[in-house]
Amino acid sequence: MAKTVLVVDDDPTQRRLIQAVLEREGLAVAHAENGDAAIAHLASGAATDIILLDMVMPGMSGQDTLVEMRARGFSQPVIVVTATGGVDTIVQAMQAGAMDFFIKPAAPERIMVSIANALSMGALKGEVDRLKKHASGRTGFGDLIGASPAMVMVKRLGERAARSAIPILITGESGVGKEVIARAVHGSSERAGKPFVAVNCGAIPENLVESILFGHEKGSFTGAHEKHLGKFQEANGGTLFLDEVGELPLDVQVKLLRALQESEIDPVGGKRPIKVDVRIVSATNRDLSLAVKEGRFREDLYYRLNVFPIEAPALRERKEDVPALVDAFVRRFNVEEGKSVVGATSETMAYLSAFDWPGNVRQLENAVYRAIVLADAPYLQPHDFPAISGVAPPAPAFEAATPAFVTPGLASPGLPPTAAQLMAGAPQTVPVRILDERGHLRTLEEIERDLIQLAIEIYAGHMSEVARRLGIGRSTLYRKVREQGLEDVIRGTGDETIDEADAA
Repeated sequence: MAKTVLVVDDDPTQRRLIQAVLEREGLAVAHAENGDAAIAHLASGAATDIILLDMVMPGMSGQDTLVEMRARGFSQPVIVVTATGGVDTIVQAMQAGAMDFFIKPAAPERIMVSIANALSMGALKGEVDRLKKHASGRTGFGDLIGASPAMVMVKRLGERAARSAIPILITGESGVGKEVIARAVHGSSERAGKPFVAVNCGAIPENLVESILFGHEKGSFTGAHEKHLGKFQEANGGTLFLDEVGELPLDVQVKLLRALQESEIDPVGGKRPIKVDVRIVSATNRDLSLAVKEGRFREDLYYRLNVFPIEAPALRERKEDVPALVDAFVRRFNVEEGKSVVGATSETMAYLSAFDWPGNVRQLENAVYRAIVLADAPYLQPHDFPAISGVAPPAPAFEAATPAFVTPGLASPGLPPTAAQLMAGAPQTVPVRILDERGHLRTLEEIERDLIQLAIEIYAGHMSEVARRLGIGRSTLYRKVREQGLEDVIRGTGDETIDEADAA
């Protein structure tokens, strides 16, 4: 999913020049000719990941625009652009919330380094904000990922239910994100910021369920060496999430029903009931109505829990949400693993969107996590998801009897990735084979041709840089390009053409 840069500048020529640089690196570009237009663009909700802001504009200046953006709560990273480079101007912009600056005219490399840094910082800030919300119990429905009709319905129902204390039963397959919905209900209610306690009822040993839920007094049974409050008292004032509630034993279901009806619990070995103020949100991946018919779940408790049902859709029923989920997981795991993966190629995303995901969102999350850990290229490739795409990872380079391959986008030792490598689309694999199909050495001329082609593609047709990296003169490089018939490779980069003087 391409990142969008909002270019705010009153000079249309400058906007076009910056647009050419950004689009070449795979970024989407939006324009605003002044500060008012930039504010209107952001207020419209249009996708904006980074803002390039000129400081000198008629009407509202860049400084005033930046102050107004922050005052209105727009938190996108801002890179200020100035023609003067005055220290006072830059300091004021940084104090107002700018992340970086550069002086016009700036080299494309300088612009892209600034944007790459801003993307990394933006992802880090987003992950910190998400963790803060999660820890403080303030995750809301606006934090749920997905705009499919099924998810829109879940959000609407959840927001309405969150305004009251009505018991909610979330149903759906394993891995669809029932706990995420429960946290959103809690974070959107009056109990936001209070305790949110989650209990997996299917993971508790049957002989300890009652003690864990309702607590026990010291000495009430063998091994009860001290008093234990229980999950109901831990969640007092907040929300108790009972996941897989259908796994509760029948005798505990009786006590749970009393706790719901009377708002009080009886700890094991306790002398008197204890009042609790807890909102119950339960979840199950089973058909509780069938369990009631089979006598495995109490009918009165079922109707008490199933006052406001919410069906969490399976991921195969909302495949249009897969790209947004992948993008969110990439940002999160980049931060956790210290990686700089930009996203997934269109081919990879097609594989992911077409897959049925029997394990739902949890399976997708784990698949992206594995791909991020193993990925070497700036974009996730189909072979990073072999179980889904059926594409095997490429063989290691320079094996004894196997043709070796070098892939643009993979940083070589001592060669930091360029902005093009970080932001461009999926790189093409260019063979640099040392051995032929029979295991014999190829000719030096053949290897040289592949190496020159690889260098041209890695450095995007910047022939001076290609010559410098190969350690030959520019005119020698052009002569070899003509001899090897590589003119079309240069034209494909859209950067330079061979003229007679250079080729002489």
